[in-house]
Amino acid sequence: MTLGSPNILHKVSRSSRVHIPLISLSPRDQFHKNIASFIRTTMTDEASFVPTSAPGLKKIAPYWYPYTTMAKLRWLGRELLEVVSTEFRDRSMEYYRYALESGVTTINGRIAKPDTIIENGDRIENVVHRHEPPVTSTPVKVLHHDVEREFIIVDKPGSIPVHASGRYFRNTLVEILVNDFGYTKVYTVNRLDRLTSGLMILPLSAERARELTSEFVAGTVRKEYVARCRGRFPSEEVVCEEPLLTVDRQMGLNIVHPEGKPAKTIFNCIRYDANTDSSVVRCRPLTGRSHQIRVHLQYLGYPIANDPVYSETKIWGDNLGKGGIDVTPSEERAAPSPPPHLKSDVDAIGNPESLTKTAAYGEQPPIVPYVKLLPRETGQDIGMGSPVPLSTEAVGVITRLRNMKDEDEDWSRWRDVVFRAKGVLTPRGLDIKPPHRKTKESVGQGEFVNESWNLKKAPKYYSDEDKASSKKTRRTLKKHAPRFHSREFGSALDRRGSRKTIVEADNRYCPECYLPLHPDPKPEKLYIFLHALKYTTSLGSFETDMPEWAGEGWSWERS
Repeated sequence: MTLGSPNILHKVSRSSRVHIPLISLSPRDQFHKNIASFIRTTMTDEASFVPTSAPGLKKIAPYWYPYTTMAKLRWLGRELLEVVSTEFRDRSMEYYRYALESGVTTINGRIAKPDTIIENGDRIENVVHRHEPPVTSTPVKVLHHDVEREFIIVDKPGSIPVHASGRYFRNTLVEILVNDFGYTKVYTVNRLDRLTSGLMILPLSAERARELTSEFVAGTVRKEYVARCRGRFPSEEVVCEEPLLTVDRQMGLNIVHPEGKPAKTIFNCIRYDANTDSSVVRCRPLTGRSHQIRVHLQYLGYPIANDPVYSETKIWGDNLGKGGIDVTPSEERAAPSPPPHLKSDVDAIGNPESLTKTAAYGEQPPIVPYVKLLPRETGQDIGMGSPVPLSTEAVGVITRLRNMKDEDEDWSRWRDVVFRAKGVLTPRGLDIKPPHRKTKESVGQGEFVNESWNLKKAPKYYSDEDKASSKKTRRTLKKHAPRFHSREFGSALDRRGSRKTIVEADNRYCPECYLPLHPDPKPEKLYIFLHALKYTTSLGSFETDMPEWAGEGWSWERS
């Protein structure tokens, strides 16, 4: 099969998404033929990818972001590439190796390589091109600001995370309150799931935060939620006390498990709507476990009606996890495989999820196969973050959940090959000072010097409803820039690869990090029917209005 043929498009297209032809790298002539179809314009320092606004969505432009982290216990004694590829799944295995070999990661101030072993106390500094997912354009509401007692009451829309994690930074509640509302600092003493909407109490001082934290820890805060779940919920009060355990960190998956943490939720049916065969239920969690209400409702057989994780037959089967799943430990694992419609193409170009193959990088030297299979290549990464051995059923659930996420993102990891045609990954416009002479104060640290880059590259909002200022992000980028100790990192960033913008179907690849761009989600898919309705603390009792979807006879699009 010739991948350069236009026939490839009809094999991988669906009506709602645009796919990019996979690039064949062998033989060399085929490589040049295919890559030519992608390269249309020359990248300049002034040009960068800007997402178009979409109704109901709030988007920001991608931006280079430097950050620092200390080695975590689960990373110790492992190779850097193994850690990166098991902690993150946004890009292909091959891309992560390429990025590390480009020299954008340092450990203790020295450029790290894919096989660098992480040790206790290591300081890991990295520069990434951050593509934040869209969130809802529904605005955050500050319902009450108590100046004297130093706290605010907020109504958080679904889809917005409380604080920075994963791909999210600017599109988080904390950053929105600081950047858009002007609060100097807000403290999070409890948090809602990203998909959950509703009330949050946020202290504005450390003293108030300590007081409220102690109340949450002591269990004296009374919390009430409302949910819309599948089926006719019993009319009598239902109490669920099944223990809960997080078994996959990447997917945030929680299950009922005998070795889980104690959890208790009280449920009362408010109303049953026959037109949608769903019930509106009042939920009172007496503990605060991750996904507690969602998992307890699933266990009882009434999962939240639009929950993309716990109410999806493609993941759990027709039973939808009612009564829990088998927890008998199993060592059974399987290597990940591409979707059927891309398999022949992936086989032809070389699997970007495998590091043990050999293939040509066009004019670049051939790929040197990695010396060993890493856990993600064999499927052994499933369960690495679990505190207990996983059962065959749990492994299957996690695998299907990962596949569903990949499908939602247009199988981008299996199409993540454009970087093969490029030079070293280079944060555009980013310069680093050589380290100062060693003194007691400087310890030979280097620093970013091109502040105009920070100003120009700070993220901007792109939505019909909200075009917020990015001044705070500019200050944050400057404040949190990693401080490098080695001259060699500066020289690595000075190397410049090919400056071509890869465009196909309105910039379906990022011109700076070569990420296959994901299709926009539908706004109605950004939240679930779960809302924090009322909190009662020593500060008082606070309540929001009922969400629209809790109204009698309310219906929604199901797909």
